[in-house]
Amino acid sequence: MSTTRTETLDAARPEAYRGTFAPCDVVLADGDPLPPGWEAVFFPFAAPLNDLRPDGTPARDGILPETDLPRRMYAGEDTVFAAALLVGDRVTQTARAGRIQEKTGSSGRLVFADIEREFVVDGEVRVRSVWHDVFLEQTAGPGRPPRTDPLAAAEAAWVEEVHLDARQLFRFSALTFNTHLVHYDRRWAREVEGLDDLLVHGPLLRLLMVDAARRRTPDRRVRALRVRMTAPAFVDTTLRLCGDADATRVVALGPGDVVLATAEIDAAPAVSPGGSAR
Repeated sequence: MSTTRTETLDAARPEAYRGTFAPCDVVLADGDPLPPGWEAVFFPFAAPLNDLRPDGTPARDGILPETDLPRRMYAGEDTVFAAALLVGDRVTQTARAGRIQEKTGSSGRLVFADIEREFVVDGEVRVRSVWHDVFLEQTAGPGRPPRTDPLAAAEAAWVEEVHLDARQLFRFSALTFNTHLVHYDRRWAREVEGLDDLLVHGPLLRLLMVDAARRRTPDRRVRALRVRMTAPAFVDTTLRLCGDADATRVVALGPGDVVLATAEIDAAPAVSPGGSAR
């Protein structure tokens, strides 16, 4: 199963993201390279309303087979940035189902499902990404205690604090056409999903981690990214993004030093217009 869509990378979507989450970044214009990860604001979810599950996530999207498990969560992704996407590029995105595995854990049945995406310009694959989702049974009780790491911030070369409110979560949902109720319906998040509060989007946290690393190493180009989500991040809490000196590893911490996510970043010296590393 696969879908193919073509879209022009106009400047409006990255500007909407920049104005909400990255105000220190420059305004992009046609011909400017899109920062790594910002391709996520293009090709929004496209399932018709009748093809959504009760929680607002796609049931029938032409990519993954349907499942009877009621909860769907983003678990991370592996992305390769072979070449920069430019604002103004005409991009064709192909999304197809990858590996699908069913397992049984302490909380019941789980289905791990990969979505493979390619972003192609004039026949050249610029970005290749594998998105990892997990489908779960309805919450039956307290899960495994989250992992904590008190040394992640204490030993980091830099720490950036992020505080996300409901306005920002709504904007990211609107920007990506993400109708998952856990991001904007408190009753659903608390009473149905058993969460403490509104959930910060995993793909948004992934973007914030990459942005923080990129700003600290402007002379390097991100070539690959590996993100793993490990615990839920909630609205109106202070999140800390903790990185090493080379900005090749970023750990996102929540209150109590809970590890929310990790990002492994492969970067290399940027190449000047003349073709030499600088």
